[in-house]
Order: sequence, then structure tokens, then C-alpha cells
Amino acid sequence: MAASNPPKAPDKKPAPKRKDRAGEIANTFEWLITAFILAFVFRAFVMEAFRIPTGSMADTLMGAHFQLRCPECGYGYQYGFIPSIYRMREDTIPLGPVDIQQTRCPSCGYLVPASNGNPVSNGDRILVLKCLYQFAEPKRWDVVVFKNPTNPAENYIKRLIGLPNERIEIIDGDIYIDGLIARKPPGVQRELWMPVYDNDYRPINPNQRGAFNGYRWQPPFDLDASAWTVSEANPTAFVLDGRADRIETLTYGGRSANDFKVTYAYNDIRMYPRMPECSDLMVRFYVDPQSDEGRVGATLSKYGVDYRAWVDLSGEMVLSRRDGNEETILARKPAEGPAPGTFTLVKFANVDRQLLFEFNGHLLTADLGRSPDALDRSRTGSPGVQIFGAGKLALSHVAIFRDIHYLSQSEGGRIPRATDEVPFTLDADEFFVLGDNSPNSEDGRWWGPPTMASRGMEPPRAGVVPRYYMVGKALFVYWPSGFEFPWPAPVKELLLRNAERNLGARVLHTLASLRWIPNVGRMRFIYGGVADGGTRADDEVN
Repeated sequence: MAASNPPKAPDKKPAPKRKDRAGEIANTFEWLITAFILAFVFRAFVMEAFRIPTGSMADTLMGAHFQLRCPECGYGYQYGFIPSIYRMREDTIPLGPVDIQQTRCPSCGYLVPASNGNPVSNGDRILVLKCLYQFAEPKRWDVVVFKNPTNPAENYIKRLIGLPNERIEIIDGDIYIDGLIARKPPGVQRELWMPVYDNDYRPINPNQRGAFNGYRWQPPFDLDASAWTVSEANPTAFVLDGRADRIETLTYGGRSANDFKVTYAYNDIRMYPRMPECSDLMVRFYVDPQSDEGRVGATLSKYGVDYRAWVDLSGEMVLSRRDGNEETILARKPAEGPAPGTFTLVKFANVDRQLLFEFNGHLLTADLGRSPDALDRSRTGSPGVQIFGAGKLALSHVAIFRDIHYLSQSEGGRIPRATDEVPFTLDADEFFVLGDNSPNSEDGRWWGPPTMASRGMEPPRAGVVPRYYMVGKALFVYWPSGFEFPWPAPVKELLLRNAERNLGARVLHTLASLRWIPNVGRMRFIYGGVADGGTRADDEVN
């Protein structure tokens, strides 16, 4: 007889636990406090956000400014907002649009009339890596944040130029360290090129008397004296239908053309006449050869000497120096020519005493000497740009740029330091900084003797940033000035009219004026320095 199974005991469900509300609240506060402490530690020792208040680093970093577009050619540029001109306190951003004085387009030279109703954009917001210089030495060309030597309660931002125990000289806009030119790394150089002319942006009403640098606008190339013509299909392109053995030249210039002076669209145009010329230039264009015969190239003139770069379409790149009727080949190399019917990028730059010629992915360089006396600076001759070619060619996207040019002349009775007449030598743990907007920057050239210092420290020497004042390295522009939501104009005008006497209208107008739509295209890394030296043949120069 089979044994019977004993009856199963009924399942017992565990009793639900009563929630400990007090414990949950305490746990939440614990996490919040932990997060706050971590954020505080991160901000204090790792990375911190800063806002750029002024234009001393323009065009690399923007302070408060107007975002403008030339009404004639459509070229976009920024113009600095200075609160003191409007009788406002320093670092003030007005609620509504304000008047703006005359500006100049940096490409076509149009003198944009003074106007009203222009909104002010805030300065770039950047991330600064604060812990880096605790473990690594600052590098030349880094963009650094530091305590203002004349007022340590303020943070300043400039570009690092001189390192401890170095002798600094500014000669014809370039930086010399211990008697040799300091060349900028490729990433920094790309950031510092400034427009002189871009042929893709042409005025729609060129016949206005005196509107373009005081004249009617004309194409700034001598087409009447050349076999080059404007393309019928594209007015921004040039074509040449010539012989493969006959060179035809396009020379940049003309009364209405922008010159090579050290001007910034960001600055007051009344500063322009007293600015010196910059002879470190670059020309860029795309070429479409119609056959495999002929050549295309460019000439950049500096100190009365013509430096020429060209490529024979059969497959050779050449750099030369022409002084009068004497021409010397400086460098040459074989290079694969482009296929007819395709546009290929061509760049030629004379910058920091070296020639850089890029064509179809190949780079050819020539060193012109790193000492101040390697070139004869006493020779007369203005900077110049020419494009030349032979055969059947088409050119598009023609543009000319100039390098940054650090000013070193006396100003308002003040004599700058770190010039060829007044070299400046740093001691141990001292750094020298300059602003990228050299005509409008108070920096190591001009600082007077500090009258105060950080607690427990002696005031630093005039003109230097001591190591203990260094805060960190500028890393990334995470929020350039964005865009407003396109509210209907009558709504904005109504709020603005009532903003002065109605707190609610003022708050609503402020919220409606926020530029909370991000300008993603202007978010960018801020390039810093690497070791000095010549550019290698495989260095990128895009």
C-alpha cells in the first residue's frame, strides 16, 4: 500500500515592509550633498566655466559684441560692444537693442553706416582646465587664464608667448625668443589667419560713390591688364584660356580694395589709419585645369622680394625667390597633378619666416631663416599678392588672408616692452602674455608695476605673470553667443516699452531676449602650443 503524502502547509507571503520615509529623505539629501561636494571639487581643481567679457582676444574669443552681416556682400563678422561708450557700467549687457557706429566689412571694404536697433550678444563661454599646469609645464601659444597682475581679484585671459628665463622681442609683428623667431604650430596658425578679401562675397550695389573704402567698388584684380576673365557661368570664378607656355597674372589691389594693414572688423574703424602693414600673407583658391599642360601658382611679396610657388600640371611643385631679375629655386618636389575637370585646393603662405605651399594633398616648405637679420627689413616695398597661370584653367573660392601681427610701436607716450629696441627677459617662474587683438589689448607690453598681490605673496614684477597666478588652460568654447527665439517683433517692442516701469514686463523681455538656441557651428576647441620649430613636410596646413 502506497504511503500517502502529508498535506502541504499553506504558502505564507512575507508581510510588506513599511517604507522608511525619513530614511529615504535622508538618503536623498546625502546624495545631493555628495553631488554638491563633487561639483565643488571639480570646479575648484579640475575644470571651470568662464565668460569672456572683453574683445582683447578677438577674433579667437569674443567678448560682448554685435553679430553683423555686410548688407552689400553678405560677409558675417563681429563688432565689439564697449559699455563705457553707452555710459553703462563695465561688463553690462543691455536689455534691448542699441545704436552702433560705422563699421567696415573685412572682405569687400563696405563702410556700413551707423544704425540703431542692434542686439548685443554676450561673450563666449569657455571651459578652462585648471589642474593641467599642476602636472605639466605651460606651452607657448596656449590660451591661458591667470590672475590679473595689477588686480589679483580679476581673472584675465591671453595667449602665452614667453616662458621662464627667455628673452622676448616683438619684431615686425612676429615673436622672437632668444634671438630666433617663434613659429606657430599649424592648429594655432589656422585659428589666427584674418580675412583680407574673399571673392565669394561680392557687393550687390558696387556703384555707390565712396561706399567701399571711400570709392566705388571694383573687382580687386587687374582684369583689364590680364588675359584672365570672369567666368560667364559663375561671377565669383576666374578663367584662363591661354597657351601652356605663356604666364598670365592677376594682381590684387585697387583703390576700393582692403589693404594689408593690421585692422580688425571687431575694432573701431577710427583706429585703422595708424595701423602698420602686415606682410605675412596667405592666398587660397581651387583650380580646375582643362588639360595636363600648363602651370598655376601665386606670388607673395615681402620686403621688396617676390616669393613664388607654382605647380607644373605635368607633376612638379616649386618654390622660388625672385629679387629683381634674379630668381633662385628654394625647393622642389614631384607631385601628382589633379585630373582635368576637378577642382583642387591650392594654398601658399609666407608666415613666420617660412614658405608653405600646399597642392593636391602635398606640402612643400622652405625656411627663410629664423634670426631677425635673415631678411633685409630695411628694403622698401609694400606687401603684395598675385595669382598666375598658363594654359587653360578655372579658379574658384579665391581668398587672401593675413597673419596676426603683434604691435610694438609706442602709443600715447607709452613705450612697450619686449621690442627689438627694448627686449624683455623673464626670470624663473615668470611668463609673458599677449592678446590676439593686439591693437586693443592691455597685456604684458603695457602693464605698470602692480600695487597689490595675492595674500602672502610679494607683488610680481611689471609685465609678467608669475607662476602662482596661473589658473589654467582654455580648452573649449562650449557656448558661443547663440540665437534668440524668433518672437514676433510687436511682442518684443511692447515688452521693451513697458520694461522700465513694469517689473513683469522687464522679466518677460529679459527671458524673450535670451539667446538660448545654441550656435553649434561656433562651438570649438581652443588650440594651444607645441614645441617650436620648422614645419615638417607632413604637417597639416589646412
